[in-house]
Amino acid sequence: MTPIHVLVVDDDVITCNLLEEVLTKEGYLVDKALSGEEAIQKGESQLFDVVLSDIRMAEVDGMAVLKAFKQKSPDTIVIMMTAFGSIETAIQAIKEGAFDYVSKPFKLDEIKLTIQRALEQRELFKENILYRQELITKYKLENIVGRSPQMLKIYKTIARVADTKSTVLITGESGTGKELIARAIHYNSSRASRPFIAIDCSSLAENLLESELFGHVRGAFTGAIANKRGLFEEANNGTCFLDEIGDISLAMQAKLLRVLQEHEIKRVGGTETIKIDVRIIAATNKNLEELVAEKKFREDLFYRLNVVTIHLPPLRERPEDIELLAEHFLNKFATENNKPVPHLSKEALELLKRYNWPGNVRELENVIERAVTLAQRPLILPEDLPRRIRQEQSPPSSVGFLPSKIPLSELEKIYIKKVLEETGGNKKKAAEILGIDRRTLYRMAARYGLNFKK
Repeated sequence: MTPIHVLVVDDDVITCNLLEEVLTKEGYLVDKALSGEEAIQKGESQLFDVVLSDIRMAEVDGMAVLKAFKQKSPDTIVIMMTAFGSIETAIQAIKEGAFDYVSKPFKLDEIKLTIQRALEQRELFKENILYRQELITKYKLENIVGRSPQMLKIYKTIARVADTKSTVLITGESGTGKELIARAIHYNSSRASRPFIAIDCSSLAENLLESELFGHVRGAFTGAIANKRGLFEEANNGTCFLDEIGDISLAMQAKLLRVLQEHEIKRVGGTETIKIDVRIIAATNKNLEELVAEKKFREDLFYRLNVVTIHLPPLRERPEDIELLAEHFLNKFATENNKPVPHLSKEALELLKRYNWPGNVRELENVIERAVTLAQRPLILPEDLPRRIRQEQSPPSSVGFLPSKIPLSELEKIYIKKVLEETGGNKKKAAEILGIDRRTLYRMAARYGLNFKK
């Protein structure tokens, strides 16, 4: 049996030699190149089954190597290696035809498994069918920041699911960036030129939500003085993002299920059936499986929504991304305010890393915006951060009587109460700190019986 021919490309001699030794022991016929130029030259005279190439190299980089091999030999599997994991490199590499990419420092087992998986699926990668769509649109992608393993996995999922018709369910706590992910999927799909319409399902009463989604005809109810197109019609050929899908009633769930099954709607009070072509992306911070078990969410709708699931981890579970996110927001808000970009002091950064971030990325964004706005010097010091971050490592650790296991709703109540106390009950300041709008704050405060200034 002819051995699989692998070309390892890296300007780091140690990395090249290590991979050559490991892959040779796996039974592969291994060749190596210490530059992108050398790799391309080898590709002109030899046929390789797999090319394992670093992205960052002097003069001729890994992307040039990828393009050269995909042009010369489209069936050659190209796997990229990078120490600079980001959504830009992920999308660009996949767009250009890479099978996958691994982040440095990598595990040797990961390299071996990736090559094995690529060889097993080689027939699926004719002319780059999976990733033929251009996934480089900048709209909101610059706000999705992180190089933790969890985020790298999410980048890959976005790239793979973007240009399909599949319904996507995005889960995660409030403030993790679910709408950003939804926008990234839409604006990197063939629907990008069509509308992206978002609605918070928890912010409207059931009758208003139905009218917003489906529209209504004149006379359907008091105040309906004219026909109105609903959001599903407005989003035709585009994407409708239904945030907080777990909060809709069972009656509304049945109507939404019909939209997913039949691809048609009826306006409130109307009899005409209107065909629509809308991709649904839903999001929730609730556990829909638990709601299904409790008979609060339809099982058939859950399976319709749960075709592809993207779970956004809370910020406390990816602390390695905190510094990267903070730097991103420093640049963003300094630019918006026409200020020189400040730097985080070591002490301030340590405080950010120790904090538990119950408000997730949205809370970090607000903290950095506040620091940039108020800072009078080019260095962000601990005193430029909110008191809760300076004085507490995390909200749970600051309250000694909390039990070891506490429901998330109770923790949320404690944190909201603490923020309200710190702001003297000022709703505007409290909402800014929590990273939510005032309407959401009113609703949450009412739910937990909390009082604050009007």
